[in-house]
Amino acid sequence: MTRKFAGFAAAAAMALMAQAGLAAAQDCSVKVGVVLPTSVDWGKPIAETALWVADMVNEAGGVDGCKVEAILRDDQNDAKVGVDAAKALVDLDKVQLLMGAVSSGVTIPILTSVTVPAGVMQISCCSSSTRITGLAADGQLKGLWFRTFATSRVQAAVAAMVAREQGYRKVTILYKNDDWGQDIARLATEAFQGSGIEVAASIAITDAQPSYRAEVTQALASEPDALYLPLYPKEGISVVREWLSLGGTTKMIGANSLKSDEFRDAVGMQYLADFIGTDTSTPRTDSASSFKAAYEARFGKPPSGPGLPNSFDAAAISLLAYHAAGRGATGAEIAAKVPMVTDPNGEKVGVDVEGLKKAMALLKEGKAVSIQGGTGAVSFDPYGDVSAPAVSWTFGASGVEEKRYIPLEEVGAFIASLK
Repeated sequence: MTRKFAGFAAAAAMALMAQAGLAAAQDCSVKVGVVLPTSVDWGKPIAETALWVADMVNEAGGVDGCKVEAILRDDQNDAKVGVDAAKALVDLDKVQLLMGAVSSGVTIPILTSVTVPAGVMQISCCSSSTRITGLAADGQLKGLWFRTFATSRVQAAVAAMVAREQGYRKVTILYKNDDWGQDIARLATEAFQGSGIEVAASIAITDAQPSYRAEVTQALASEPDALYLPLYPKEGISVVREWLSLGGTTKMIGANSLKSDEFRDAVGMQYLADFIGTDTSTPRTDSASSFKAAYEARFGKPPSGPGLPNSFDAAAISLLAYHAAGRGATGAEIAAKVPMVTDPNGEKVGVDVEGLKKAMALLKEGKAVSIQGGTGAVSFDPYGDVSAPAVSWTFGASGVEEKRYIPLEEVGAFIASLK
């Protein structure tokens, strides 16, 4: 009896010590910055998705045993606000990892003036400007940059593909006058012309103008068969209303930035019967289907807004890289572990709590993994870019409805065919 009691006491003491160790691990935290446009209707779900992943990482044991403290700041889709938010996170909160932003016009100044100078890793779910590729190729981003969204070249090409399928011969572009809008308008012009479609005019739309009558009148004078609209909902609503009020055609092609209930409801479904949207897409994989099911279970609705699987994957990849690098890692050390998390030859791991636990254990053993997330198996090129299939979509009574899925191979073949 004495020996049994002593054994029981020793086991109890060991359990208490283990609990104490777990409690100590939970007492430490790792701060991570999140800069996203939560004040716009399509931005809030993107942020909620990133925070959801942080919660799952914490449930799986945290980054190197420490709780992830995700500090969210609203950039209002404004470059100055975004830079100020990033500076506060880097200078005051001392984050070594920043997730964001959505708009390339916000991401680029954060990269060039905040994160790269400070040596902080930055990853975006949604910024697509090819200007960032150029910065990376020139060595200006120092290997600190990644994005889980394909560049604007894919959407621009798909816009031309849609226009050709619809039989449009002449298109006018109304684009947002920022880094993203200028980039995609340039690429779309090349894609339309390479498809034999005339670009009648390409007109910049500067945000927060009291009226867009002058720009719309110029667009009407070009007499296009259709409009191409790489705009955000705020200015997109004003421009399209003005266009329709002056007798413009309802034949419009929209970038994924207009995949918004706000845009649909403000313009009105009766004017959107001929509207066709474009977007990059998740591949038709089991992991993408699993993400959709998990998202609906978490939020009570399907992931129909832009950038949601991309936000999921950006958060999972970066937090696992942080775990592999260790709690005291620098931004450069975190970035250096990203290939270890996205290794095509690594063990395939799903991104749920159990999958995260498995990935964390393998990474701590020095083994590579291949994360199978909302956009499938992500793999970055030397400039932090990814490739992706695409979709065309329309607005339906219940929201966004997919029109056609375009596999990666078809997208690539179409781009290669452009003259």
